Amino acid sequence: MRHRLISFFYLVFVSFGIIFAQTGKNNSIQKKITIGLIGKMSTNPVFIAANSGAKLAAKELGAKYNVDVVIDWETPEKENVQEQAAAIERLTRSGASGIAIACSDANYLTSVIDEAVDKGMPIMCFDSDAPKSKRFAYCGADDIEFGRMLMKELANEVNEKGTIAVLAGNKNALNLQRRLQGIKEELRKYPHITLSQDNIYHNLDIPEIASETLNRVQKSNSNIKGWILITSSALQVKNSFKWNPGEIKAVAGNAVPAELEYVKSGNVQGLVEINCFQMGYKSVEILIEKIIKNKTPNEPLMYSPLTSVTEKNVNEWSVNWNKWLLKEMLK
Repeated sequence: MRHRLISFFYLVFVSFGIIFAQTGKNNSIQKKITIGLIGKMSTNPVFIAANSGAKLAAKELGAKYNVDVVIDWETPEKENVQEQAAAIERLTRSGASGIAIACSDANYLTSVIDEAVDKGMPIMCFDSDAPKSKRFAYCGADDIEFGRMLMKELANEVNEKGTIAVLAGNKNALNLQRRLQGIKEELRKYPHITLSQDNIYHNLDIPEIASETLNRVQKSNSNIKGWILITSSALQVKNSFKWNPGEIKAVAGNAVPAELEYVKSGNVQGLVEINCFQMGYKSVEILIEKIIKNKTPNEPLMYSPLTSVTEKNVNEWSVNWNKWLLKEMLK
C-alpha cells in the first residue's frame, strides 16, 4: 500500500511538473511579439517615418500589455515585389506574430498573402492595399480622394485651363492607380484643362530616373503648364526643376522633407500628405490588438486624414518631420 501511495504521488508530481513547464513555455512565447513591417522602399522617407512610428508603438504598447514587441523591418532597398513576397514567406516560416505590408503590386502579392494567412499569419496592409487578398485590414490614404485633391490644387494654380502632365509612379501599385483614377475623375470638372494619355508617365520611384523623365518631357513639350507628381521621387533630387520657380506649376503627393524645400523655394505650389509616422504607429496598434485580443477593426478600411501643405503651413510640417526622424535616429 505504501509503495502504491508513493507511486501515485510521484505520478501527480510529474504531471504537475509537465503542466507547469508547458505553461511557463507558453507564457514565454506570449511575452514576445514580432511584427514584420514591409514597406516599398527602405530609402523612401515615407516608410522611414512609418518605421519610426511602428517602433514607438512597439515601445508604448509593449509596456501597456506587458509584452516585448519587436519590429522586424523587412523592406527592400529598392522597390521589388519579389523581395516583398520573399519577406512574407520568411516571416511566416520564422514564426513572426503578424505582418503589415505596403504592397508594390497587389495582384502579385495577393496569393502570397493568402497562403500566409491560411497558415495562421495575421496580415494587414498599410499605404498600399491588396483588397482582394485575405488581409484583415488596411490603414492609409483614401487614394481616390488623394488624387482628387491633387487635381483640385493644380487646377487652381493653372487657372483651370491649359495642358498638364502626370508623373504617375509604379503602374502596378494599386494606391498609385487609384490616385490616378481620382485625378481623372476630378479632371472632368475642368473642361479647359487637357490631360492626354500620352502625358501620363509611369516610372519606378527611383529619384534620378523620375527627375530625368520630368525634365526630358517638359523640354520636348513646352506647352505643358503644370505637373502632378503622384509620388515624391522626382523631388528627392536637388534642383530637379530646370525652370524658374512658378514658371511651370507643380503639385505633388506626400510631404517628405525634400519636397518641403521645393514648396519653400516656390517651385512646388502644393502637396497632399498623410501622417506617415502615425500610419506606422496605427498599423502596429491594430496588429497587437489582433494578436493579443483577436480583435479586428469594425471597419477594415481605416483612412488617414489628408492634409494640404502649402507655403502657409510648410514650416509646421518641417517641424513634424524633424520630430519623426529624430525619433527614428534615437531608436
